[in-house]
Amino acid sequence: MSFPLLTATAALPAIGAIATAAVPAAKRTAAKWLALLFSLATLALAITVLVRFDPDGDRYQLTESHSWIADFGVRYELGVDGIAVALIALTALLIPFIVLAGWHDADPLETGSRRWRPTQGFFALILAVEAMVIISFEATDVFLFYIFFEAMLIPMYFLIGGFGDRAHKDGEEKAATQRSYAAVKFLLYNLAGGLIMLAAVIGLYVVAGNFSLTEIAQARASGELEIATSTERWLFLGFFFAFAVKAPLWPLHTWLPNAMQESTAPVAVLITAVVDKVGTFAMLRFCLQLFPEASKWATPVILVLAVISIIYGALLAVGQRDIKRLIAYASISHFGFIVMGIFAMTSQGQSGATLYMVNHGISTAVLMLIAGFLISRRGSRLIADFGGVQKVAPVLAGTFLIGGLATLSLPGLAPFVSEFLVLVGTFTRYPVIGIIATFGIVLAALYTLVLYQRTMTGPVKPEVAAMPDLRVREIAVVAPLVVLLVFLGVYPKPVTDVVNPAVKQTLSDVQKKDPQPEVEAAK
Repeated sequence: MSFPLLTATAALPAIGAIATAAVPAAKRTAAKWLALLFSLATLALAITVLVRFDPDGDRYQLTESHSWIADFGVRYELGVDGIAVALIALTALLIPFIVLAGWHDADPLETGSRRWRPTQGFFALILAVEAMVIISFEATDVFLFYIFFEAMLIPMYFLIGGFGDRAHKDGEEKAATQRSYAAVKFLLYNLAGGLIMLAAVIGLYVVAGNFSLTEIAQARASGELEIATSTERWLFLGFFFAFAVKAPLWPLHTWLPNAMQESTAPVAVLITAVVDKVGTFAMLRFCLQLFPEASKWATPVILVLAVISIIYGALLAVGQRDIKRLIAYASISHFGFIVMGIFAMTSQGQSGATLYMVNHGISTAVLMLIAGFLISRRGSRLIADFGGVQKVAPVLAGTFLIGGLATLSLPGLAPFVSEFLVLVGTFTRYPVIGIIATFGIVLAALYTLVLYQRTMTGPVKPEVAAMPDLRVREIAVVAPLVVLLVFLGVYPKPVTDVVNPAVKQTLSDVQKKDPQPEVEAAK
């Protein structure tokens, strides 16, 4: 029996969560180091998965399959394709930096505070989310995926509601109320999507007789399983609704700005760079593979929603006064690009969308974590409270600029390649949609450069005159991510080589081919 590598990759952070939570309350520093150690060990296993994965091999590799709830046809089935491998690697890569960045975010509050901040619980919850996200990327049983798709809401709820930054000026009680509101809104939106998906999961079992993604897809491809058109469309909508909430796609996005605003910066990164990727990943794995005809039927409407997300998110980012909310609306715009690339139904679009998931995770982590360091120094999230930071903290300002330039997809940085592929892939099949989406790039330049100008340039405000530059721990957090942004911006081939075969198989599932160019290339 071969070593269950996929199970181990998901189980290790879960074990780490339990071990971290069990550390005595007086040993806060030990809990932090233990969480960091488990996150690094998980990264080592994720690298092993990446190394052992053969892009030219079987579609799903390193598979595991065991009977679980036999009476209902539920199995513990795991397997990864190139898209899942890339996102597992992204998740495992970001968690150690999230832990390091949040090193002091759960330290006790000032003397006399009525709020107790359980340090062990903070880091244990982060590891628990990592475990659930990884197994969601690995699951090839629909019911197994659904369980962890929903279960990750629980630790995220406590991370949002129980741990917030200290930049509130309205008092601790009001800050706690706002955090609770954001956490409940996050939970209700995602639970609503999950309940609708549960009905679709049950409906899928009724028509297919099992929950195995691979068996159902093979039966559909061979003609052994036929689903009525109306039934397939309803099932597709049930799955897609849940994924669109998680993504988040307009108009189901409104929970994200509140959640990111009230979270600590590392938790905000966990939300948008890790957890939200499960939604867009699931569109590729489940919607397109299980419901190919319904996916094509819904494509025009979904593309319109994606374009609205791109423009709407960017426009609202331009008008924000809160740094975190600006980054949140920018992420909504970026997720619009990802969804557009998925449903453009071209190899360039879907390859770009997958690459965008990876690159967006890295670029958002850089920008949000630097923003978190900036906010913690000033004690405010408001853009107007900053000015002239680059004169007193040039390293902080420089890395903030790099994160911002990556957000606006500057050529030479990683997001540019993915955004370019998405736009090219969309334009070849839906030129009007592609042209409208391009305006999102212009707006991204506007909100990013205005943010930098207002916070980093100009006269030094008295409140930031004594602001310290990045410390060693903070440089250790952002420097590797900045290097990755540059490396993948210049040489994205390591990622595209892994994801492209899976993208081609996904296009085959929906029986789509790339449009032929109108003008033949000169020979």
